[in-house]
Amino acid sequence: MKSEAFRYSDGVDRFIGHLVWDDGIATPAPCVLIAPAFGGLSDFERARAEELAALGYVALAVDYYGNGTRVETPEEAQALMATVTSDRKVLARRMVAALEAAKELPQVDAGRIGAMGYCLGGKAVLDLARCGADIRACVPLHGVYDRPNFRTEEIRPAVLVLHGWDDPLAPPEALSQLAEELNAHCRDWQVLGFGHTGHAFTNPNARNPKSGMQYSERASARAWRALTQFFAEML
Repeated sequence: MKSEAFRYSDGVDRFIGHLVWDDGIATPAPCVLIAPAFGGLSDFERARAEELAALGYVALAVDYYGNGTRVETPEEAQALMATVTSDRKVLARRMVAALEAAKELPQVDAGRIGAMGYCLGGKAVLDLARCGADIRACVPLHGVYDRPNFRTEEIRPAVLVLHGWDDPLAPPEALSQLAEELNAHCRDWQVLGFGHTGHAFTNPNARNPKSGMQYSERASARAWRALTQFFAEML
């Protein structure tokens, strides 16, 4: 297994992602972009990249804040999140930059790329799909679903939404609105909802049920099985 810091740019800002691949697999291989939660690229996303690489994918955990920024407090995270959500075209541009950089890698099959994202990263991969990006699969995990400030193009990838039904950041009406949007723009989409499950259900450090932020070992395991099966089918 090989891993390295991966530097790329969107023409405006510079980013440092985390690239992992198994140098024993046949290349070019399918690739998965991993968009982190609002705290920025962390050990959690790096671990998911390692797991995907062990399954035969080239995995790129992306940096949408710039320079590999990792925040230390919720207040810092909120401030940085505002920089990429006040104008969602910025977030989409940064995701497209990661995609285009991945396509140039010699070990990547540019025709077999998927994207997954956690929390704000779920919004990021949906925005990547909304802007018409040429990828095959898109998986938001406990994402946030509000529409961006740009027009939704044809959504090319198949979409799998992995959703906690009790998520306070994405209540049922938000999921319903996303479903309407997907039905209008995407030919292949599905939702897997987990009952009695809140936001951040994949994050073992989420332990605040009063706020609706709660890890669920069961939902997390089921989501990972669904995600890997989906990527195996689509990529």
